[in-house]
Amino acid sequence: MSIDITKLDHKLSVAGQVSIDDLTEVAAAGYKSIICNRPDFEGGEAQPTSEELEGMAKSLGITFAYLPVKIGAISAERAMAFQKLMDELPKPILAFCGSGRRATALHQMAMQHDVEDTEERESVVAACNWDNAFDVVVIGGGSAGVGVTASLLKRRPALRIAIIEPSDKHYYQPAWTLVGGGAYDIAATVKPMAEVIPRNAEWIQTAAVGFDPQYDRVHLADGRVMGYRQLIVCPGIRTAWEKIEGLEETLGKNGVTSNYRYDLAPYTWELVQNLKSGKALFTQPPMPIKCAGAPQKAMYLSCDYWMRAQCLNQIEVEFDTATAVLFGVADFVPPLMEYVKRYDAKLVFNSNLVKVDGAQKIAYFEIKGNDGNVTHVAKPFDMLHVTPPQVAPDFLRNSSLADAGGFCKVNEKTLQHTDYPNIFSLGDACSSPNTKTAAAARKQIVVVAENLLAAKEDRELTTVYDGYGACPLTVENGKVILAEFGFGGKLLPTFSLNPTIPSKIYWFFKTTVFPWIYWNGMLKGKEWLARCGKSR
Repeated sequence: MSIDITKLDHKLSVAGQVSIDDLTEVAAAGYKSIICNRPDFEGGEAQPTSEELEGMAKSLGITFAYLPVKIGAISAERAMAFQKLMDELPKPILAFCGSGRRATALHQMAMQHDVEDTEERESVVAACNWDNAFDVVVIGGGSAGVGVTASLLKRRPALRIAIIEPSDKHYYQPAWTLVGGGAYDIAATVKPMAEVIPRNAEWIQTAAVGFDPQYDRVHLADGRVMGYRQLIVCPGIRTAWEKIEGLEETLGKNGVTSNYRYDLAPYTWELVQNLKSGKALFTQPPMPIKCAGAPQKAMYLSCDYWMRAQCLNQIEVEFDTATAVLFGVADFVPPLMEYVKRYDAKLVFNSNLVKVDGAQKIAYFEIKGNDGNVTHVAKPFDMLHVTPPQVAPDFLRNSSLADAGGFCKVNEKTLQHTDYPNIFSLGDACSSPNTKTAAAARKQIVVVAENLLAAKEDRELTTVYDGYGACPLTVENGKVILAEFGFGGKLLPTFSLNPTIPSKIYWFFKTTVFPWIYWNGMLKGKEWLARCGKSR
């Protein structure tokens, strides 16, 4: 052979730098796997990248793993990772670096390591054989999961990525508010999951039910255990309808609806059209919820229709919110209050819906006064639009990945888990204190894609998330206040228009441009309007 290979034992051989042309000989010699221990670009431009080598190796039927080790002292963590690869990869294995010395040292360190719990380790190896271990496992097939997978594959097409997602449908949820206001077709908000999963990713159609992060494993609802090199946690947030007594039994009838469910948004529009007089209640639960502006957007669009139909003066409109303010970013409160006044809507703060009697059409609230005392108030209604309480998925909340609130614990700037460096999170399930919107996920996708690959290649994580989120506030049919902001309520407008002024252009963006970008850009790995900063 043109490369000098040293056989260490029947499982492992080592060598110096391997070229693209060498791989054919490596395959002919019977090697089933290759471990690359040389960091990319260490030897200059003449050195092939791990991505180039991996693509060629896979075409020859060789499993490829990239475990870069810098010249100098080798950490115990790298030795453990090397041993894990030795356990998992098909044999025999060829490991290489610049000269073969680092690969040899890794093997020696791994052989000397005393595994404390042999039985547990053996069970891990059995569960995480190469057939069900992936370079990256993504939990969740929503906007964050599909989008970050597409972006990763744009950067590294050879990555072996699995998306764990039980649903066979994918929804564009930001349009459901428009559906409830008669401005969008509900059928245009859903596509088969199979159509949006990136072509080179593997879709595992079941649910995740637990984690073993110390052993790089995910437990699935069908009994399987999935191994990973790196994990992305983005299962979204769960709508907890059951937390409001009597609500589930009356949803979709008795005048009780919600734009937070695909099958109910059309019922909202039906109720709005049919209501000519009476009382309409709109509710918002305690934070966090996805799209914090959606509860009041439902109210604005309903009121706009009633005003145009000349029956608003016959309808008593009330917005009951468990929060203490109308909107969390102060700059947008004055223009929103102008619409509250226009529609003569009553605002009730610190008012939390706790029970619904659909048959009698009575909603029950707990209202906290300025003195901290809570009173219980029953309110009759003719129409009730409910925003459900929302919580982290149970399997995440009850895991070691979660923070005190149940969400995946991350560094808010890098979106890397604070305890497990090979785990990242984005979207509604992560603990970053940003608003939970699709627009936030659009920016977070770039941060996770860049930083996950940096971690994979042992580089510094330099891509930074600024907390960006956007809420297109549909204050009337035909006008939107496009609220864009980051951590601390800092305004982060994308466009030059005054963001606090309602705009017809932004309505066009909300109803036409943003959905098109979502389906054709965000889910395809095209990172339009998704620029992000770098740390210095």
